[in-house]
Amino acid sequence: MSSRNGPFKGRTVAVVNDLSLDEQRYLYRKAGELKRAVLSGGDAAEFKIDDNDYSVYLIFMEDSTRTRESFRNAAKFLGARTNVFDAATSSFNKNESITDAVKMLYGYSDESCFVIRSKLEGVCRALEGSLGRYADSCGRARPAFINAGDGKHEHPTQEFLDEFSFLEQLGQRDERIHIALTGDLYHGRTAHSKADGLRVFREVTVDLVAPELLGLPPQYAQRMRDNGFEVRAYESLDEYLASGKVAPIWYFTRLQLERMGESVLEKAPLLRKAVTFRKDMLGLLPEGARFYHPLPRDRLAPTNPTFLDELPLNGWDGQSANGYWTRIALIAMASGLIGSDFQGEPRAEESFEDDFVHEAATAGRVKQEYKVGIKPVEEGIVIDHISSGESIEAIWGHLDAIRRMLKLDVRGGHGVFHNNKGSYKGIISLPDVTSFGGRDLKKLAAIAPGCTLNLVHEHRVVKKYRLSMPPRIYGFDEISCKNENCISAPKNLEGVMTEFLRESEAGSPGGAKFICRYCEREHAFKDIWDL
Repeated sequence: MSSRNGPFKGRTVAVVNDLSLDEQRYLYRKAGELKRAVLSGGDAAEFKIDDNDYSVYLIFMEDSTRTRESFRNAAKFLGARTNVFDAATSSFNKNESITDAVKMLYGYSDESCFVIRSKLEGVCRALEGSLGRYADSCGRARPAFINAGDGKHEHPTQEFLDEFSFLEQLGQRDERIHIALTGDLYHGRTAHSKADGLRVFREVTVDLVAPELLGLPPQYAQRMRDNGFEVRAYESLDEYLASGKVAPIWYFTRLQLERMGESVLEKAPLLRKAVTFRKDMLGLLPEGARFYHPLPRDRLAPTNPTFLDELPLNGWDGQSANGYWTRIALIAMASGLIGSDFQGEPRAEESFEDDFVHEAATAGRVKQEYKVGIKPVEEGIVIDHISSGESIEAIWGHLDAIRRMLKLDVRGGHGVFHNNKGSYKGIISLPDVTSFGGRDLKKLAAIAPGCTLNLVHEHRVVKKYRLSMPPRIYGFDEISCKNENCISAPKNLEGVMTEFLRESEAGSPGGAKFICRYCEREHAFKDIWDL
């Protein structure tokens, strides 16, 4: 029986927020303790698994050197059995699904941790679900999954080593940080992870320095604002330095040319010039400034050129080394080796309330306006207030979608009518339908939130349900994530069930928004449907 039973055992870290703020601070504290112990020749036995029955699988389906090697050496330090699969030599290129391949590897060890880098986004979240259920069915310990970078989505362990490095520079003070993010903020997942990772600081000011074509995607900039960050934007380093509001911490990213379309590539020289530091800029920096970079740099045209290497500005060498310490501590947490001394607020458990179907008081007879184009129902169902307040065209589209999704190919009628607010609503009248299953009720709420469903008997409404926007939409053939790089996208043939989580209500500015459970791509409510 394993003695590794810490509270983080089997924890998947697919995104930064898979660790609460207090759990992140615990990670940084333990990584600091480990670093000081090793560098001073002290005792680091607390961080030794020394058990070949615990396996760390490094699955790199996208080329990497720095991240892969830091994880490999971290696993070696811990004394775990280590298995490395890379993009060039592994069998993951033989049309086998990722789930099937990982399930096979899971069977080879009593306990395991999978570190995965992939071009597909949301892989770790999908595996957490499928392999977790499989482990439960076998009565075995759930494997842990750690995201080592997934497409343009996130790179949480890079974020952890970044925050650890920033805290070192700030003397472990987490009261405030002022940071400039510059370079390719559009394609750079390390910049995306900052939207949540910087929350470890109590007060945050972020300066975004990039031309519009390389700018931080709006959803990440908005998430920063939602997290209470002060966010300012500049088109170039020249404009930024002229502002006089320059941060003491700079975070450079390289131009990821391999991810750019042809139209952007043509402008690469101008884009690079806007975010490349020059010698004449040195005198405009605040005292004690430090530069960071997730590496590797572009050796032909680095945004933080090599003349900076020997200056005190160079913080990226120490930052890179910190990946070793933070990844040892993270695997130690996920293995259950450490964590018994954790104190603070743990990650909130995910829960969803089915609070979107409400039975309402009945009001007697079905309203007589149904006779305008639709005959009153003696026995059956009337779905009312469909897309109330929307355009006539949108309402007709919803009426058609409802009939197709719920397979309501029966006798009945439907149409668009005035509601009591002077605008329009849709109505579907189904005299031959006398029952409505719970799954269909939830499906109706998902496609037409805000409508009411009336069960009619002898001309009277005997049951009425008001349907609101559900907290998640899943399990329907008619939905899909529109990010073609998502693990759940049908074209990727991974068999992952599409699932969307409600991010904002219909009445919110910009309307109802849902995010994909796996890649976290934001979708307007109407865009999740394939209708």
